[in-house]
Amino acid sequence: MSTDRRIVLFDLFGVIARHQRPGALAEMAARCNAPADAFAEAYWACRRPYDAGQWSASEYWAAVLRWLSHTADADTVEELRLAAIDSWSRVDGRMVAYVRSLRDVAEVALLSNLPSDHADAFRAAQPWLRDLDHVAFSGKINAAKPDPAAFCHCVVAMRAAPADFLFVDDRDENVLQNSGPVGRVGNSVRPTRSGQDDPVGAELGQRLTGGEVTVPRSDAVDVHIRRLHPGGGLHSHLQPQLLHGLPRQQ
Repeated sequence: MSTDRRIVLFDLFGVIARHQRPGALAEMAARCNAPADAFAEAYWACRRPYDAGQWSASEYWAAVLRWLSHTADADTVEELRLAAIDSWSRVDGRMVAYVRSLRDVAEVALLSNLPSDHADAFRAAQPWLRDLDHVAFSGKINAAKPDPAAFCHCVVAMRAAPADFLFVDDRDENVLQNSGPVGRVGNSVRPTRSGQDDPVGAELGQRLTGGEVTVPRSDAVDVHIRRLHPGGGLHSHLQPQLLHGLPRQQ
């Protein structure tokens, strides 16, 4: 069921913001005298409860350092915490401008997997977030994609219906859910490494305006939902977004 609203729900990293700065994990590994591969394994293996607001920053970094058989002293934890926040701080200004421009024809929201302390720093550094209709960071809502609760939070918080949403994300696991007793978040868009164009621009235009969408372009990147990742020559195509559960107000 739709309320006939037009809501575009964006992921953040790999879509509007850039992925983690290359070399950042190796630099953090060096700070605690750990092999880069082992550090990266610990960094990601321990990440889920941190993203979902179940662990604080100190609990997360203590777990990472224990994984590496290192002592979690306060100075090292804080140094790693600040380095990690900095490594996820880059945005693509062209995509920020594009997202803001969509508010002329739609409501625009953000749903990102980001720990609470990262979210605080990102909000402070990125005032454009205040222009969006809703911003949800996983560490603040205690649910991380692809957990249906993360999507349901946005549906409930915006007092919308799942079918009102066009969801834009760069990760397969977030746009290709297993089926279940579902609500459906409109259509979903994800990048693919196919070199062929597809009708996403036209589909978005029809959904948002009843016509075509003007696509900002540059020599380096097609700055548009058709190519979400700002440096990789990526295109996108529509996929259905299925959720496991219906939204519940908490």
